Amino acid sequence: MSLGGGQNTEGSNAGEIFVQFNQDCTSLVAGSSSGYHLFALTPDDGIEEIYASRSGQETCLVDRLFSSSLVAVVTVSAPRKLIVCHYKKGTEICNYSYSNTILAVKLNRSRLIVCLEESLHIHNIRDMKILHTIRDTPPNPRGLCALSPCVDHCHVAYPGSSAVGEVQIFDAVHLNAKCVISAHDSPLAALAWSMCGRRLATASERGTVIRVFAVPERTRLYEFRRGVKRCVSIACLAFSACGAYLAATSNTETVHVVARAPRLLVATAQGVLYVYALDAAEGGDCALLRQHQFLEGPAAGAAPQEAAALSTSNSYAGALRGRDPLRMTARAARDGRAAVTESERAAELGAALEAPARGPFDLRDPKHFPPMRGEPAAR
Repeated sequence: MSLGGGQNTEGSNAGEIFVQFNQDCTSLVAGSSSGYHLFALTPDDGIEEIYASRSGQETCLVDRLFSSSLVAVVTVSAPRKLIVCHYKKGTEICNYSYSNTILAVKLNRSRLIVCLEESLHIHNIRDMKILHTIRDTPPNPRGLCALSPCVDHCHVAYPGSSAVGEVQIFDAVHLNAKCVISAHDSPLAALAWSMCGRRLATASERGTVIRVFAVPERTRLYEFRRGVKRCVSIACLAFSACGAYLAATSNTETVHVVARAPRLLVATAQGVLYVYALDAAEGGDCALLRQHQFLEGPAAGAAPQEAAALSTSNSYAGALRGRDPLRMTARAARDGRAAVTESERAAELGAALEAPARGPFDLRDPKHFPPMRGEPAAR
C-alpha cells in the first residue's frame, strides 16, 4: 500500500513538493518548482525517474493514469487551468479552464474528476468532454474527494456537509447520486477507496477514529481507533491492493497500519520515499527496508548540477528532454499553428490511454514481491 503527502494549490512550505502515487501504486508523480516528475517503482524496492518536464513552471497538482502516457497537470501560475498531456510524445492533448482554483484531480480508466471548492466536474476520459457538473457542493477548501479506481464501481466520494462527517456518493457513469453515508460527527478529513471500489475508508477532523464502509450498502464494516487522548489531522488514507490493510498518515511522525502486503510505501513532501516491511502475523513497528531521496533539485535544496545529473542518469528520461508539453504549447502558439481538431484530440487521447504490457513483475500481486531481508522466503 502507498501513501503520498500531497500539497494543495494554496501554497506549500519551503522545500516541500506535491507527491502522490498513481492508481495501482506502480509509479510515483511529483510536482516541484521546476515542473513535474514521473518515477517507476522497481522490483528491488528502488525508484527510477522515467520523465522530468523541466518546464520551469511550478507544478502544484499532477496525476498519471495507471501506467499510461496520460498525465493531468495544474501549475501555480495558472491554478484554474487543467492541462492534459501525452508525456512520452511531449505534447499537450487539451486544456480546460474553470471558474475557480482547481484543488484536486482524480483519474480512472473511465472518468476524470476536477474538484473546485464548491463544485465537481466529471469528464469522459476518452474524449475529455464534460459529462456532468455537481454544483453548489458544501464548502470544500481542501478539495477533499476520492474516485474509485475500479470502472465497474465508478463512484465519487466527497463531503456532503461542512459541519458533520457526511459522505456523498455519486455514480460517475450513470451520473446520479448513489447514497449518503453518515460517517462521523465532525467534518471529514480524509477519504480512500479500495481497489475493488466497494469499500470506502473515512476519517474526520478529530482524527481519533477511522471507519470502513461497504458501498452502496452503507454498512459500517470496521472501526479503528488510533487514539483517544490526542486529536490529530489525518492527511492520507490508503488501502493495500488486496484490501486487507489500511494505512493512515497524520501531522505526527508515525504511520498507522491496521488490518481487517508485505510492503508499505510512504512518500513525503520533502521528496523522500520510505519502504517498510510489515509483519502480518505479529504487527508492531514496521521495519525500514529502503530510503530514497527521489527528487533532488532546486525544489529540494540540491545544486542545479545535481538536478541535471538526476535527469540525465536515465536514458529514457534524457531522450524526452526538450519535449516538454508546456513548452511545446507556447512554441506552437508562436508558430501560429491551428488548434487541434476533435478527431486529432481523440487520437492523442487514445494513444495516451494505452498502457504498456505488464512484465513478469506486478506490484499488485503479493507473489511477485521479492522476499524481505531477515525473514523466511515463504510467507
